[in-house]
Amino acid sequence: MNVRTWARDLWRRLAEPGEWSRRRTAGEILLALTLALLAGWAETGHGWPRIIAVAVAVGGLSLLRRVLPATVLIAAGVVTGVFGGAGLLLLAVAGWSAGRRIAGVLRALVAFSLSFALSMALALWQTPDQALLTLVFSTPLFLVSTVVPGLANRYWTQRRTLLQTLTQRNAQLLREREMVAGQARMRERQRIAQDMHDSLGHQLALIAVQTGALEVDRELTGRQREAVGVLREASVAAMQELREVVGILKDGTPEEEQPTSRVVAGIEELADAAAAAGMRVTLERFGEARPLAPAADHAGYRIVQEGLTNAAKHAPGAPISIALRYEPDSLLVEVANGPVPECGGPPPEAVSGGQGLTGLRERARLVGGMVFTGPAEGGGFRLAGVLPYDSAEARETRGTKGAAATGTTFVDAGDDFREQTGRGAPGDGGPVIDRLDPREEFKDIMSTKKSSGCLIGCGIGLLILVGLAVVALFGVGKIMDEADKAMIDPSVYQSVRTGDPEQQVREKLPSGKSFLASDVKGKLPAEPAGTSCLSLLSTDTSKGLTTDTVYRFCFKDGKLSEKREFHVKS
Repeated sequence: MNVRTWARDLWRRLAEPGEWSRRRTAGEILLALTLALLAGWAETGHGWPRIIAVAVAVGGLSLLRRVLPATVLIAAGVVTGVFGGAGLLLLAVAGWSAGRRIAGVLRALVAFSLSFALSMALALWQTPDQALLTLVFSTPLFLVSTVVPGLANRYWTQRRTLLQTLTQRNAQLLREREMVAGQARMRERQRIAQDMHDSLGHQLALIAVQTGALEVDRELTGRQREAVGVLREASVAAMQELREVVGILKDGTPEEEQPTSRVVAGIEELADAAAAAGMRVTLERFGEARPLAPAADHAGYRIVQEGLTNAAKHAPGAPISIALRYEPDSLLVEVANGPVPECGGPPPEAVSGGQGLTGLRERARLVGGMVFTGPAEGGGFRLAGVLPYDSAEARETRGTKGAAATGTTFVDAGDDFREQTGRGAPGDGGPVIDRLDPREEFKDIMSTKKSSGCLIGCGIGLLILVGLAVVALFGVGKIMDEADKAMIDPSVYQSVRTGDPEQQVREKLPSGKSFLASDVKGKLPAEPAGTSCLSLLSTDTSKGLTTDTVYRFCFKDGKLSEKREFHVKS
């Protein structure tokens, strides 16, 4: 890849809209300015050119860390090695970003190791006389400020990715389960439809043919012929309804899409048919007619139909009144029959499945209404239904119909199959997708490269932590040992006198063979001629952390010839 192609690819990633939203752009600019100001403040006292150069470098690298995570991490290590604390915050931010954005465990390991190596090499190159001290203190600092945030961000990102994948798989399983259930319902409905067509259709066809032939029989009286005609029309109407029901069962037509004849507007025809059959029926309307939702419109028709059927079975010959009352908020449908005429004797025992009123109550509930049943005033029976117009309650009830059947599921609205189909029965007639065993799917998720990379990365990170912990413990012990060789208490300095034997004085003092003492020896004045001097650090820190108190003991001719105290800037 040449330089031009690399630059073009870099610009494309920098200008990608999804990478730089307004909120993210403002946050990145604020972070870059903060890091630049802190880096410039850390370089105070080194001149404005260096302060500006360091601030610009830190701010620019901060803006590039999302696009070039590995490069910025290595560059941050170089800045930290050269300028020390000026690049420490940049290194921490770059480590956090690189832990998430560097693809592959090996690449991340190489990037972090190279950043650490360059940082240490440059720091040791600037202070070669403090190599061990720099290595001991810089290694845990790099671990805490860079490696730990990188591992934490990498783990958090991969955990979030795994949870999102599990959520998507769960949503997919729920959708496929709805499809399988819908397909099973469709097959069962088709079987029921076929049975109804073959059994009930055949019987109704025979009734229609026989009544049609009987209607033209010359031996029948006019009254009998009229009754037979009513039976024939009823059988033809029953066949028509049977064909509609069979069509709904086969095609999955939603219940709301009902034929226009079986709505409240068709109640008048229903009453005329009942009157033609010999029933004493009256129909009254009150108020201004208002439109209803399709399901409520059909429920009103069914209430009247069920009321007429029950009156015909349980109170033959009794007068029946049908009332439609359009109230301000709902439609009141009422069917009431009077007492059974005493002259007719007790009504014959009627065959009833006991499901008619239960079905009516369910219909009314689904549209936000209710059904009342009970004795009527003056005897008889009353069936009434309250059906709201297209109210918010009815819309809410229809919207939660599918959810009530299956229970609550933890699926986002965008993944809800019922919202995608827009139908009451999810998956009816839809394709069936093969569903995997959830255990196999989870095994597949856990065996992805990202999950394996997470485990490998955590293992390598743990080994690095253990190794650095061992190095840190060894370094702390080494520092304490070096301090014992190069530091004395002020009381020891006061206890020795000029002229004391050299052997006696040296027994009270440490050997001084430590890099801590050799570091400050070059900052002291020249030793007196003909003497052998020993320089030691004081344990007294009253002069501040930036000033070292140094005691120098000079020996000549086997005696302590001179002792002096110096205050050296560290």
